[in-house]
Amino acid sequence: MGTTVALSTDPHDLSRFMCYLINDIKAVDQMLANQCFETDKIRIGAEQELCLVDKSWRPAPVSLPVLEQIGDPHFTTEHSRYNLEINCDPLEFSGDCLSRMQRDLAERVNKLDALMETMDGRVIMLGILPTIRRTDLSIENLTPLDRYYILNDAMNDLRGGPYEFRIEGIDELLTHHNSIMFEGCNTSFQVHLQIKPEEAVEAYNWSQLVSAPLLASATNSPLLLGKRLWRETRIALFQQSVDTRRMKDQELRLKRSRITFGYRWLTKSLTELFREDLANYRVLVAREIQNDSLDVLAAGGIPKLEALQLHNGTVYRWNRICYGITEGKPHLRIENRVLPAGPTLIDETANAAFWLGMMHGRPKLSGHIGDHVAFESARINFLKAARNGLATCFRWFDNKVYPASELILKELLPMAREGLTKAGISEKDRDHYLDIVEERVKTGRTGSQWMLDNHQKLILRNGDYEANVAVTAASHQRRISGEPVHRWGEVHIDEAGSWINRYWKVEQIMTTEFFSVRLTDPVYFAANVMTWQHLRYAPVEDAEGRLVGLLTQSRLLELFSSGTKGKVGEKTAADVMIPNPLSVHPDMLSVDALSLMRERQVGCLPVVNSDRLVGMLSEINFMNFSEMTVAKLVDESARHLKDVLDT
Repeated sequence: MGTTVALSTDPHDLSRFMCYLINDIKAVDQMLANQCFETDKIRIGAEQELCLVDKSWRPAPVSLPVLEQIGDPHFTTEHSRYNLEINCDPLEFSGDCLSRMQRDLAERVNKLDALMETMDGRVIMLGILPTIRRTDLSIENLTPLDRYYILNDAMNDLRGGPYEFRIEGIDELLTHHNSIMFEGCNTSFQVHLQIKPEEAVEAYNWSQLVSAPLLASATNSPLLLGKRLWRETRIALFQQSVDTRRMKDQELRLKRSRITFGYRWLTKSLTELFREDLANYRVLVAREIQNDSLDVLAAGGIPKLEALQLHNGTVYRWNRICYGITEGKPHLRIENRVLPAGPTLIDETANAAFWLGMMHGRPKLSGHIGDHVAFESARINFLKAARNGLATCFRWFDNKVYPASELILKELLPMAREGLTKAGISEKDRDHYLDIVEERVKTGRTGSQWMLDNHQKLILRNGDYEANVAVTAASHQRRISGEPVHRWGEVHIDEAGSWINRYWKVEQIMTTEFFSVRLTDPVYFAANVMTWQHLRYAPVEDAEGRLVGLLTQSRLLELFSSGTKGKVGEKTAADVMIPNPLSVHPDMLSVDALSLMRERQVGCLPVVNSDRLVGMLSEINFMNFSEMTVAKLVDESARHLKDVLDT
C-alpha cells in the first residue's frame, strides 16, 4: 500500500475488479504452466518498519514532514502518522549480501536518526512501542491519505461494530476500539526470498513450518498499553486489530480472520492460496485496472497483476506469496511477515540469516510435508511461540516434541549454516549472523526477555509508565551502540531522561487498578473493604462504568459517629457518596492536577476519559517523585511548563 492508488468501494467498481482478479489468478496458472517466471537468479529483500517518537519518548505523528525532508524514495508511509517504512533494494542471494543488507539499512536508518534529532525526536525499533497510549490510537493519527481512510472505512463497514481485544499474558488486556488504529502499534521487519516456481509449494510449506521456531528466537513485543502480554504480542494484536468478523456472526457460521497463518498445507500450486483468499475474504476495495492480464499474456507481454496484488495486500498471511517484475522478468517470492522490528539492525539481519538459511537448507522430504507434520501442529506451534517465546515446546516431525532451544540449537541452526553455505554466502557473514542467533538462544536473552526483566525490576520502585519510558529510552541508546540484544545490560530509571518524560501527564502517574463500588452497594461492604485495603477514597460508578460519586474515609467516619450506627447496614453508597465529584482527564498536566488538588483542598481526583472512569489520582501517586521533581512541580507554573513542552 506504499504507492499512490485511487481506491474505490463503489459496488459497480468492486464487481468489475473481481473479474480482473479472477483473470489475474488464471494468468498466474498460465505463467506457471508455460514456465514464464525467472529461475536463474535468487534475490532477497526486506522492509523495515519504524516508530517515530518525540523527546518524551511518545509517538510523534510527523511521518509526512519527515518524508518531505528526507527526500528518499526508499522511505514510505505506514497507515499511522508515527510510523515509517524503509524498502531495501533487492540483492542477489550470495556472497556478502547479508552484511550489505545491514549496511544499506544502516545508511538509511542513520539518515532518519539524524533528521529526527533535528526535530527533537528519535527512532525506535521495537515490535510494539511501550509508551504508546490509547489517546495515540485516535483516528487523527491515521496517515491523511485517501487510501488509508478508504481501507479503514471498508473494514469498519464489514466489521459493523467496534473491534474487540482480549489478550492474556502476565497481565490481561481487555478493551475495544472503533477503528483499525491498533494496527499502528505494530512494527515489523519483513524479509523476502525469491523462489523457483517448481519449488514454490515445498518452499512455502517449509516457511510455514519454521515460522514458529524463528519467531521464538526473535520475540521483541511483550508490552502494550502498560500490560505484559505475549512474548510477541504483535501476533495477537495484529489479528484482532483488523479482524472484520463479529462475535454474533461466529455463533452459527464460521468465518475466517483476515490475519491468518492458514488452514492447510499447499498441495499442488501456489494459486491455491489466491483462490482461497478470493473465496473466503470479501474484496474490500477496488481500483481502476487498465489491462486484463489474460489479454496481456496473449499478446506476449508480462502482466502486472494489479488486481491480485491489491487484494493480496488486504489479506494478511504471516507468510505471503508476492509477485514482482525485476529487470523485465516476472518472479515469485515469499514475504516472511513474522519478525518484529529491532531491537537492532544486527539482530534483524541475524534473524533474516536464520530464516534464509533454513529455507535454503530445507531437507528433501519423502512424500508430502503433511505425511511428517500435521498442519494443525504447525499452526499451534506458531501461536505458542508468539505467546511463550523460547519457553515453548514444539511438536515436530513424527509427532516428536522438542523444547525450543533444543530444536533450534541442535537441528535448525546447523541446517541454516548448511543452507547459507549452499547458497554461496560468505563464511564471514554466515558465522557472524548465525552466531548471534545461537548466543541469543543459549542465553535466552531475546528482546522480549530483556524488556520484561528490566520492566519488572523498574516497577518495584517506580510507576508502570516510568518503566515503559525507561525501557524505550534504553532500547534506543543500546541500538545506537550496535550491540546485539543478548549483550544488553540493565536499565536504570534515569535513562528516561528528564522528569518531564515520566511525570508530565496525569495518565503517567495515575493508578489504573483500584477498588470501586456501585450506587446500590451497601456502605457496610465499602467501609470494610476500604479499611482492609487501607484506602481513603473509593469511586462510585454506575452500571456503564461512568463516575457518579466518591466515597471518602471522612464521610464514612462521619456516618459511623453520627449515632445512626444501627442503620448503617441499610445505607448504600448512593446515600453517603459525594455526588458528581471533581475529576480530571488523563491528558491533564501533572502540575495542573497538583495545583487543582491544592486549590480545592482535595486529596483525590478520579480520572475520566470519554465519560468512563479510567484511573485514580491521589497524593500517594506523587510520593514516588524525588524531592527535586516535587519542587519543580510545585514551583513551576503550568504556563511555563506548557511553553517548555511545546518548544
